[in-house]
Amino acid sequence: MNAADIWLTIGLLALATVLTRSSFFMLASTRMPARLQQALRYAPAAALAAIVLPDLVLNGGGAGTAIDWTNPRLVAGAGATLFFLATRHLLGTIVVGMALFTALRIF
Repeated sequence: MNAADIWLTIGLLALATVLTRSSFFMLASTRMPARLQQALRYAPAAALAAIVLPDLVLNGGGAGTAIDWTNPRLVAGAGATLFFLATRHLLGTIVVGMALFTALRIF
């Protein structure tokens, strides 16, 4: 890779960063379709699932999966999910999940 390629890459990355970060200001007056607005409501939940789920099912260091009942992270996540579905209480879900994880790690 020569110097021109490096500067071209840096320039394109800077342009992409400016466009994506300023799109909220440039598109503020633009009305989005109702279906797109409805689909965007699921974006935070999808992002959270993408962050949390690999930690629940992967072994330490990403060496394979640990989908069985001896995995304390998976069991605590399942318990926290059941608590959330029953109560819809976010803070309680975090507390229950951490308490289950701690108990499973100790015993």
